[in-house]
Amino acid sequence: MNWNSLCSAWGMCRWRLIAAALLAMPLVLVGLAFWRANRVREESAREVAARREFAYREQALNLAAPSGIEPLSGTPEFRDIALFGDSALVSSAAGLYLFDAGGTQIHAWRTGFELPPAEPGPMSAGTSQVFVATRGAGVLAFDGTRFRQILPENAAARNVNAVLALASGRVLLGTQHNGVLAWDGHRLVSLLQALSASSVTALAGTEADLWIGTLNQGVYRYHAGQLDALAGALPDPQVLSISVAGAAAYVGTPLGVVEFRDGKRMRVLAENLFAKAVSANSSAITVGTEDEGIVELPLGSRRKRIRRPAVQQLPCSVQEIREFAGERYAVTPSIIYRFDANRGWREAITAPAAALTARNVAALGFSGGALWVGYFDAGLDILRPDFSRSAHYEDDALFCINRIVADPGRDRTAVATANGLLMFDGAGRKRQVLGRKDGLLSDHVTDVAFREGGMVLATPAGLSFVDGSGVRSLYAFQGLVNNHVYSVAVAGDATVAGTLGGVSVLNGDTILANYTTANSGIRHNWVTAVARVDDDWFIGTYGAGVLRFGRDGRWSSFADLGRGFVVNPNAMLVTVGRVYVGSLDHGLFVYDRNSKRWTNVTAGLPSLNVTALADRDGFLYAGTDNGLVRISEEVLP
Repeated sequence: MNWNSLCSAWGMCRWRLIAAALLAMPLVLVGLAFWRANRVREESAREVAARREFAYREQALNLAAPSGIEPLSGTPEFRDIALFGDSALVSSAAGLYLFDAGGTQIHAWRTGFELPPAEPGPMSAGTSQVFVATRGAGVLAFDGTRFRQILPENAAARNVNAVLALASGRVLLGTQHNGVLAWDGHRLVSLLQALSASSVTALAGTEADLWIGTLNQGVYRYHAGQLDALAGALPDPQVLSISVAGAAAYVGTPLGVVEFRDGKRMRVLAENLFAKAVSANSSAITVGTEDEGIVELPLGSRRKRIRRPAVQQLPCSVQEIREFAGERYAVTPSIIYRFDANRGWREAITAPAAALTARNVAALGFSGGALWVGYFDAGLDILRPDFSRSAHYEDDALFCINRIVADPGRDRTAVATANGLLMFDGAGRKRQVLGRKDGLLSDHVTDVAFREGGMVLATPAGLSFVDGSGVRSLYAFQGLVNNHVYSVAVAGDATVAGTLGGVSVLNGDTILANYTTANSGIRHNWVTAVARVDDDWFIGTYGAGVLRFGRDGRWSSFADLGRGFVVNPNAMLVTVGRVYVGSLDHGLFVYDRNSKRWTNVTAGLPSLNVTALADRDGFLYAGTDNGLVRISEEVLP
């Protein structure tokens, strides 16, 4: 082949190669696009998984009961029951109890002592352990001997309202703020992103057919990868309970029970019945109510509302109804009933007698050697020195107790409530009720302080002064920094009022100065507690912890308190050596007046929400929203 022929052949090949490359270019670009898309999808999947996953700790519970701290006996407030072999595990606000088949207590684990300071609640039994939801401490797993804790790092995800152990071994957590979480022993993830911000109240069903009840979004059904919203099928969007029997689901609401079959609404049963608990089988459903006993609803009837209370005399609301191997149990706060086919509902487990009427303590005080305990919604107890109850008061006025203060100069005690100021004599007898009819600015009295010749009352409408000359008032129009007064304290002629909008300082009835975030170093205008400490005032706030207000008018914070926190209304107590402060969710803060240092105490508290404080003879009495404990001051820092 000559040179010209070679060149001609090479030219032909070159153009063919160029043409082939040009033809292949779209394929290369398409492949590159596919590669990039796959990479984006993988990265997106990783990001989604990361957003769905919750960091958590799994740890054995080896809490030892702290010395020098003892709970005062109160009703346990049973929440749920689960059978474990031949025993029954019962959850309650006070802790967890193990009972034998005869109803005799075998063991007890107390909230804040052997258990975290968080109320145990609903339970679900797996193949080898029982899972217990808590209000603030995640989920506890009990294997018959020991407890393990599944604790999300995110504090908001620790409030668990419902728990469901699935046959696959997974455990579902219905949370207060983060929807449904799923735990498989290795990872804790959000089950459904569509419900990731929902407040879940109930869980029932199986892995293949799951029912989810919420606080205000109705009920959802999750099946075959599909989430069905069924809120429009309910008479009320608040779901209280769910029970599943075969292809049927029964959803309890404040306005009755709705029957679903294969996900379709069939009818409303027991219209307008507050269906707090529901248990279903193939022939009937059992409904536990708030105040109407237990109602049996035979499913064969076509009537919409059938009410046949099996027990008329149930003493209080039904918290839960459970069925195990044909045995039905009804849980109330103080008694657990078992159903007998011949005799109806009979007592199976009974809580021991208690000195305290309730657990939600709102105010404490000592008067005449007796401890006075005021509740948020259960009136007032007066306890003898041996802590047995000597009297209980509860009426339209003695409801929602805000403050209990004994008059140091006279044999009388003032009890501030949401319905007036009640005055008791030294014998603990109610003598007088003061309200708007008597000249107060409001019936709602949030605090009271005695001063020379009379009292200063804090109300949501201003200050009222009561003495021998009558009743006088002071409010924002006359210079008070804000009408809504939460706390008031007196030292000599000086009075300091803590309000929703700052602090007012008075001399007698005259305002000397007002302090807000706009004109001073106070870090939060919402003031919830005030106390005199030496020459200073300690000011408790809703969010900025405790601040110091000096006699020179300067404001300062405490470096060792660090983070801000909520001080509960009037949960501040000054003793000879210490200052005690109760917080909303961080337990008890203790200030040593000699070292001038703060310490945070949580051990031995039945709840981190410390609502009231009192002291007597070397003991601190700390009231919480879940009970009352007595603490020897010797064990406190």
